[in-house]
Amino acid sequence: MEEKEKLKEKLKENEEEKENRVEKNDFNNNYLKLKLNNYLMLFISPPFGNYIYLPNTMSIKGSYTLQPRPGLLKQIFKTFRYSFEYKGWINKIGLRNKGLEYGIKNYNPCRDIISIAILNKEEIPKIINILPEDTNIELNISCPNVNKCLEHTQLFSFINPKRQWCIIKLSPLADMKLVDRYYKQGFRQFHCSNTIPVKEGGLSGTSVVPYTSQLLKTIKSKYSDVEIIAGGGIYDIGVYNKYKNLGANHYSISTIFLHPITFSYFIYSFYNDKL
Repeated sequence: MEEKEKLKEKLKENEEEKENRVEKNDFNNNYLKLKLNNYLMLFISPPFGNYIYLPNTMSIKGSYTLQPRPGLLKQIFKTFRYSFEYKGWINKIGLRNKGLEYGIKNYNPCRDIISIAILNKEEIPKIINILPEDTNIELNISCPNVNKCLEHTQLFSFINPKRQWCIIKLSPLADMKLVDRYYKQGFRQFHCSNTIPVKEGGLSGTSVVPYTSQLLKTIKSKYSDVEIIAGGGIYDIGVYNKYKNLGANHYSISTIFLHPITFSYFIYSFYNDKL
């Protein structure tokens, strides 16, 4: 009887594996078609990317660290707030997460990108060892809330032709010397940009727009073969068009979800423009 149950369980696992292979193949084919048609993608950045999925979007989940850092929801409720002084949203989440292995286990190749934060260079080979070669990733090198977040020079190890997305997320304060280093390592996808570091944590919202605009303009003027994800302060179609005119290939949204009416207007305009 026990052997029969084991056989049933094995059969179930084989069926699930078969479904996953089909799903991945469908995703790969669709992605290639979209790339040929110069398709643009809308990304949902953390923390909202951990919980929200929309049609024809990719949700960025994380950021995950090699080891778990508990207390995510507590830190969101404790530190995520609107600042009238800065006229934007501030958080001090500090990379609270369930750990990279949890992120990998719950990864869906059709809709997810795993954001990874590396706290020291010794973690790199350990992360690569457990990370599947075809997992879409964003390397968060610009966390404003954890002092250990470093700008590493060894990230080329993550580049893999099996990945459709291998993104570097830049700080709004990043300079071109840093971008040049990652470009020389082989990176061609950059996310501009993360939150602005302030004494209370990381500042998001319209304050980020000038920084993202400058980064986007500078990178695009130097490198014609890069893909830029422009994010920060996209609360209306006007900011979206600003980034679009500066050469953005894709876009990311996050705190707009705290403004349901604004979000509804934006997403309606975005999908109409996209079609």
